[in-house]
This record gives sequence, structure tokens and C-alpha cells, in this order.
Amino acid sequence: MSPVASLAASSAPPAAPPAAVVSAFTVDLEDYFQVTGFEASVPFASWAGHESRLEWNTERLLELLAARKTCATFFALGWTAERHPGLIRRIHAAGHELASHSYAHRLVYRLSPAAFREDTRRAKAVVEALTGDPVLGYRAPSFSITRRSLWALEILADEGFAYDSSIYPILRDRYGIPGAPRHAFPVRLGAAGLLEIPPTTLRRLGVNLPLGGGGYLRLFPEALFRRGLAAVIEGERRPAVLYVHPWELDPEQPRLQAGTRLSRFRHYVNLDKTQARLDRLLATWPFGPMRGLLASAAGSPAKTLDQLAA
Repeated sequence: MSPVASLAASSAPPAAPPAAVVSAFTVDLEDYFQVTGFEASVPFASWAGHESRLEWNTERLLELLAARKTCATFFALGWTAERHPGLIRRIHAAGHELASHSYAHRLVYRLSPAAFREDTRRAKAVVEALTGDPVLGYRAPSFSITRRSLWALEILADEGFAYDSSIYPILRDRYGIPGAPRHAFPVRLGAAGLLEIPPTTLRRLGVNLPLGGGGYLRLFPEALFRRGLAAVIEGERRPAVLYVHPWELDPEQPRLQAGTRLSRFRHYVNLDKTQARLDRLLATWPFGPMRGLLASAAGSPAKTLDQLAA
């Protein structure tokens, strides 16, 4: 290098640091008695007879997010939105995104296509009427869009959704498509398009480990969970997609004698640790709503339903 070139190189401004990866923080807006693990003992028809703790628990989440200057996406049940319209409006007024979590929290693969369309259309209409904004996103109850219910993606696109966050690329007893892409990807559905944005996983030893939040946030040791997220956000430089339920911040909730021992363990383990763990995550990495990830699939190869089913 010539002296002139060397001087020019030494006086050049340092390269700008890479832009921060903004992950997605999401909330499945449901009450403690509405979970799939308890549905055999707490059917949909009995929901109105249970004490609701949704507003109080959601307000705790809203305060936590406000303190960290973070906006999120709230996937609302239509049934819940009808009964708590003020809460939906407060969430919207605080700048958060409202999306759909179905109307009655029924597993997609237990529904016919016609019943799924009716449930989805009803839930979407309830939330849109309360906020005045279009609902762009959907998340199935218990991530129940699996290989046997991929037809639901065509219905979602047909009903005007821009993205789905229901395909968890893990192997689990109730859900999951282990071979699905780990990060956001377009789904090829003919003329209509849909973006799939999966919850976060970490690939290790040929297996996808779940790091999306929920029970995994409470069950895994915090240091291990954070190390996994750092590998995705800082190592892979890909946004994480986290989820939580308002009841997970409520260790005082009624203890229901419902479901199996495993279901009760998954539901109640470490509820007293959730809020502090979430706060530390929000203090470490920037998060925003799901709509901020709509461009994150640029360049990702599209998948057909046949490819996802393979």
C-alpha cells in the first residue's frame, strides 16, 4: 500500500456497527382456564362460569412493556375480545398490534375447513370492529396448524391475513412440523400469499430446540434460555419470536384440578419467575410487534403445502 493510500485508510471513519436485530414480542391473550391442557375439564361452554383474571394480568404485562418502551403483538381470542372490549381498546391505544388467536381456542386439526373458516372470520371481525384496524396476523391455539391441517393456511390467505405464526418447527405431542424452516418464509398459495413466522428455535445436534417462550421460558434454566436466544439473535443475526400468556405472570391464580399431571406441571411451573425473566429479556434485546418482521423473509425460498407436508 502506498503512503497516500495508507494515510487515507487510517483516517477513514470506522465501519458502522451492524444494526440491532429487532425481535418480536407476542402475547397470546387468553385466561388461565382457556388452555388446551385443561379443555376436557373446562370446556368452552363453561368458560363464562370461571373467575376472569385476564384484565389484571394483562395490565401487568402492559406496564412491563411500557417501562421498557416496547410494543408487542397481542393475539386475541374473539370470545375474550367480546367480553373485554375496553382491554382491547387500551392495548390498541398503547400502540400494540392486535392479531387473532381464533374465537373459541379450538385446535385447528379437530375442525373441518368450514368450521375453521367460520371461527376465524368471526374472531377477526370482533377485533377489527373494536380497533378499526385490519387484523393481519393469526396464531392457532396450541400451534395446531400441523401437517394434517395445512389446508388452514389457504383459508387464512383467503380471509385476508398477511402472516401466520402457528407452525412450530419442533416435535411435540400436540403440535409441530420438525422439518419446517426455522425462520420466516413465504408460503406459496397460488395467487394469494402468506408469510409464516415461526416461534424461535435453536438448531443443535440436528434437532430444533424450542426457545419461543411460554412454558419453555419457565421450565428451562434462565441462563440456558438466554444463551440460546443470544445464539439466534447475536450469532445468527436473526430476530427471535417470543410468546407469553398473561396468566403466566400470575402465581396466585386458582389451581384447577384439571388435565393430566403433566398438563398441570406445564401450566404452573415457575409462574413466580415469569415477570422478572421477561423484564431481563426486554432489558437485553430490542423487541417490537410481529408486523415489524414482515420484511424479514426477503430472499427466503417459498414453500408449498406439499413441501411442508413432506
